Amino acid sequence: MITTTKSKEIQQQFQERMDYNELLNCMRCGFCLPSCPTYIETGGQEKYSPRGRIAIMKAITDGILDADEEVEHSLDLCLGCRACEPVCPSGVKYGQLLEEARDILQEHKKQSLPVQALRKSVFHGLFPHQNRMETVTGLIGLYQRSGLSKIARKIGFIDLFPESMATMEKVLPEIPTRKEIKQRPRFFEHEGEKKATVALFAGCLMDTMFFKTNQATITLLQKAGCDVVIPENQLCCGALHGHSGEMKKAIEMAKQNIEAFEQANADYIITNAGGCGAFLIEYHHILKDDPVWAERAQSFVSKLKDISAILVDLHFHETHILRLPEQTITYQDSCHLRNVMHTFKEPRILLQGIKGIHFKEMEGADTCCGSAGVYNIVESKMAMQILDHKMEKVKDTNATTIVTANPGCLLEMKLGIERNNQSNRMRAVHIADLLLEALAN
Repeated sequence: MITTTKSKEIQQQFQERMDYNELLNCMRCGFCLPSCPTYIETGGQEKYSPRGRIAIMKAITDGILDADEEVEHSLDLCLGCRACEPVCPSGVKYGQLLEEARDILQEHKKQSLPVQALRKSVFHGLFPHQNRMETVTGLIGLYQRSGLSKIARKIGFIDLFPESMATMEKVLPEIPTRKEIKQRPRFFEHEGEKKATVALFAGCLMDTMFFKTNQATITLLQKAGCDVVIPENQLCCGALHGHSGEMKKAIEMAKQNIEAFEQANADYIITNAGGCGAFLIEYHHILKDDPVWAERAQSFVSKLKDISAILVDLHFHETHILRLPEQTITYQDSCHLRNVMHTFKEPRILLQGIKGIHFKEMEGADTCCGSAGVYNIVESKMAMQILDHKMEKVKDTNATTIVTANPGCLLEMKLGIERNNQSNRMRAVHIADLLLEALAN
């Protein structure tokens, strides 16, 4: 809750920190409206559109509107998918405005002690420390391997949780042991002719919960002719912090990541998670006012590529035989990979290069699935509404395999499959895992 006594302080912070010229760039044309999931799902309510939210930010800055609970809800309900940005004729950087506004509101928000403790534990105690992430995910892995998961479902314990969370527990990937993670080398040599040296941004959840996808990514890069380095001392990208009003911590983590990858001295920095990539590629923005780090951040960003982009650049699909059993495949875009990193042709090029499959483009593949980081937990009702509509589009393709390029999207699509009782005929898979599977056939 934001108290009225904080309104003047918030207004002052908006005046000092919000990019007013960027707020004025919005021409109120409405091109963003058909691309905004929350505007559509709420029946066209202006306050839940990008145009409406920018108007709210400007009104707070101008002192016309107080930052009350309704304002907070309007901004919180935004998925941050940034689908509004590619269609904006003025090129308004909506995502950057949203993150700054959320950060200001979070700083002035009065929260209960339990919420403060939870946020501190998650944002400061867990995600910035990869060893702790390994411990927590290791416990989940133990829960899976020990048989406790089956017992918990059998006795109905899982049913005590909200439906989406209960189903999510069922679709979590098989998590490796901590020993497997710790024993993995930091360097992998190329196969065939060497074409580049790349540094893998391993990620926090990608290098624990989705460890096998990281391994698939490394193998693909090796076969594409890359030496692969996994820099030590890298951290979580900071996206969760940046989207949740913890920008100071996100900046601190960005600096450590930049330093870690500078030491690798690679030709490219590779990511296989659209959400991570979209935040990494804006390090130069969040550090633009830091004279020591601005240039270093720009250098970091200039090397960043998604796994699909570098594979296409290196003609992987042309120099390797990719084959799968006959099936219909569709692709769900990672919003951030598409709208921020502008990578959407490359995954489709790779998928269409697989022999034996029929690629069917999904209507609305470029719209959000409802995952959006932790959105499907904190805004579960809206997330499930969006997901259910997404699954209707999936069904229209008659696909048996849904491919995506982001861990959150992958779990969300698996959740959609379970919610629609389609697990006996349909699966969701990360593009790196599918390409490795195609390479092995």
